[in-house]
Amino acid sequence: TIRYWIPIDPGRWCNPLKFSRIPQQTSRERTVDMAIDDDCNQTGQMTAALLDWPQGTFASEVKVEGEKLTVVREVDGGLETVSMKFPAVVTADLRLNEPRYATLPNIMKAKKKKIETVKPSDLGIDVSSRIKILSVEDPPQRQAGVKVETVEDLVSKLKESGRI
Repeated sequence: TIRYWIPIDPGRWCNPLKFSRIPQQTSRERTVDMAIDDDCNQTGQMTAALLDWPQGTFASEVKVEGEKLTVVREVDGGLETVSMKFPAVVTADLRLNEPRYATLPNIMKAKKKKIETVKPSDLGIDVSSRIKILSVEDPPQRQAGVKVETVEDLVSKLKESGRI
């Protein structure tokens, strides 16, 4: 397996749809086993849609059972289990794995591994942004709230302010 590192120039923002085209394109040639984006929670879903593959998002547990993949995910009401066939796109929750810390011998071995660098343009993908940031400003300062003791006081204050 070859690990692809696709560099994006500093100062350029690659939106999730354009980034999703990279694993879409490379999956035609070889198995893609991991892609890391800017954590905006869109790339996995968009990649699955572009490939027309099933998806399991926010996985906190993954099981492979023959030809089937089972993903357990946390949702507001508890846990949800979804099953799908391969190939599939799975996005991970932080609780999926415990971090493994590399040993010094493995770090030295990793330094010797060949990493093929591929530019998005080599894949025929244009990652130039159509979004231009005009300005970034802090939000306005919030006004201090008012504490009330009773429901009647709350209703009175809301009437005074014209909210009810």
